[in-house]
Amino acid sequence: MRVRRCAVVYLEPREQVEFDLEGLLSGGNGVRRTAEWAAHAPHLAQPVVLDEGQRDLLGTLSPEAWADATAFASGQGSVLESLLDAGLAVMEAPDGGSRAVHAQRDAQLRAGHWWAPAAMLHGAARWQGRDALAAPEAAGLAPADGLRRELGVPPPAVARRGGHGPQLPLPRSEGTEFDALLLRRATCRNFDQERALPRELLARMLERVFAAHGSWQADDDTVFLKKGSPSGGSLHPTGAYLLVQRVEGVPPGLYHYHPVDHALQPLPAPGEALDALAMRLLAGQHWFADAPVLVVMATRFARCFWKYRQHPKAYRAVIMDAGHLSQTLYLAATDLGLGAFVTCAVNEIDIEQAFGLDPLEEGVVAVSGFGWRAGQMRNAEFDPVGRVW
Repeated sequence: MRVRRCAVVYLEPREQVEFDLEGLLSGGNGVRRTAEWAAHAPHLAQPVVLDEGQRDLLGTLSPEAWADATAFASGQGSVLESLLDAGLAVMEAPDGGSRAVHAQRDAQLRAGHWWAPAAMLHGAARWQGRDALAAPEAAGLAPADGLRRELGVPPPAVARRGGHGPQLPLPRSEGTEFDALLLRRATCRNFDQERALPRELLARMLERVFAAHGSWQADDDTVFLKKGSPSGGSLHPTGAYLLVQRVEGVPPGLYHYHPVDHALQPLPAPGEALDALAMRLLAGQHWFADAPVLVVMATRFARCFWKYRQHPKAYRAVIMDAGHLSQTLYLAATDLGLGAFVTCAVNEIDIEQAFGLDPLEEGVVAVSGFGWRAGQMRNAEFDPVGRVW
């Protein structure tokens, strides 16, 4: 049997703090502090806590060269077996079970051309089953005045630099229709739950934001698309998955949007009501979950990493993609008289399971949505220039 270390792993020194009654009774402070090491590997679902023996042996394994397992000291055999079971070490030809799964996922990560720190960040930052509101509300941070009270004075809204002469004032413009559109752009937290979105408006939104408006064929199998937003390397790796709740002529359900065909591809129905699924995917943000259309922005990493292999800026480029698409979505919705939102406080793992996505190949970067704005403000919205409310 030949083994090697998994492709990407980072060790995090942690400190566990526990109440120590015995120590308190003997005159101590009642706190027990224990050091541990957590191994983060992006091909695994969870970090793995290591003891010293596992940590030390892991450090001797090469991520590239295979080693004969019989070459290790006799006392290290059980330690090596535990690393293989955990997926931090992989076998060359496993015959099945969890070790085969670990080896396959590790091979998939190696083939994906990930820059190692980006792979670790992407894997470690994914949520499952989180309630984004519970912790802030428990800490008194939900209202804006609670932020100031609990966290102190924030950094100033504007950073001032000077010392090399007076400021040079710039002329203000009278403003055009586009300027007015920008002022009307505001995150919607109040969607009309009774009014369905016309199918034509859904089509118009998807066409403006996610559709391909042209293409350039560099070779028989090398095609670049033209869309309404910029993308690193003109690769446009970020696609749209939809949770449709209230659209005229479109059955409620899950869909994938095809940007060239300008069509919705139905996906398998979820095993729960759509409104409950929306709440879970959006980590309890109820003011977004009742939008008629939710759009999951998911990036096909291979499309970007094909050009930018193990590149330290490639992951940043796909995150910028989501930002560009979000702003285009906001402006397109505002122009059509719709409300819109975008959030990254989402349960990525739950979204992956609902839409059948593999996080090493197609990762969730944000969720947006749009629809008719409600007539009354139930949830506070930020509109200081007063152009919406």
